[in-house]
Amino acid sequence: MAHSVSAFQAAYISIEVLIALVSVPGNILVIWAVKMNQALRDATFCFIVSLAVADVAVGALVIPLAIIINIGPQTEFYSCLMVACPVLILTESSILALLAIAVDRYLRVKIPVRYKSVVTPRRAAVAIACCWIVSFLVGLTPMFGWNNLNKMRRTQELNGSHAEFVIKCQFETVISMEYMVYFNFFVWVLPPLVLMLLIYLEVFNLIRKQLNKKVSSCSNDPQKYYGKELKIAKSLALVLFLFALSWLPLHILNCITLFCPSCETPHILTYIAIFLTHGNSAMNPIVYAFRIKKFRTAFLQIWNQYFCCKTNKNVSTTTTELEN
Repeated sequence: MAHSVSAFQAAYISIEVLIALVSVPGNILVIWAVKMNQALRDATFCFIVSLAVADVAVGALVIPLAIIINIGPQTEFYSCLMVACPVLILTESSILALLAIAVDRYLRVKIPVRYKSVVTPRRAAVAIACCWIVSFLVGLTPMFGWNNLNKMRRTQELNGSHAEFVIKCQFETVISMEYMVYFNFFVWVLPPLVLMLLIYLEVFNLIRKQLNKKVSSCSNDPQKYYGKELKIAKSLALVLFLFALSWLPLHILNCITLFCPSCETPHILTYIAIFLTHGNSAMNPIVYAFRIKKFRTAFLQIWNQYFCCKTNKNVSTTTTELEN
């Protein structure tokens, strides 16, 4: 039995490491592309960078911490809580970044003439800072007291144990399921997702009307302007859809755990839901590469300038040296 558990953990760790190895370089490439390409400097892409930073942190920080929690080391309660909270912070940061992107796309099609005067770089930076501040407040709420500490102490007292309070570090052990469902999901995950859905429906509706009416805009060619906006909106709506598809299963399982304590959820479903949440961080760069031309161009530019051509130069230099 011990051998099978060990093999299962090894498989789990291997998949997590693979996700991290895709997520971290992919999202660093997104940040790099925005930094080096002037065409990617508007507010939308600043919000995308914020989303990419959260995704890099998932691969570099959350996944290693998730592996530690899976192993379940013996530790103090608040030490375990500190290991569990980063994923809550980064999830909320991703949601708020997606919401900011949705609002930005709405403003681009609603007020195209005044957009640049309304959405300035300074206001975009303030919005990003506010998103991260709210994310930390929401994600660190368990550290402020909404956790399972009192429940575990009562259980220890009922068992008549007076030993030092050390626990096996697991997410459900320290994080209150009431917090996860009532506060995290019902307040900070589900409403923003519904709001974003409504925003994108309105964006597509506005673009359709503008394309039909061919009204004047800030562009000399309304068809071209709104056609481009439609393509980008579809790509970013796909990012939102993948996020919802990746995160809703785990939150649904949390609801089942809270509202139906007698229901037994197969462990394999829980692991699949966890893989989906972590794997979402690796999906966005792939979507950008295939769906957004500006990113595809920037990625190819980075590849040709720093990798492909560099390799060719090294080969040429080596060949020349050998001939001499």
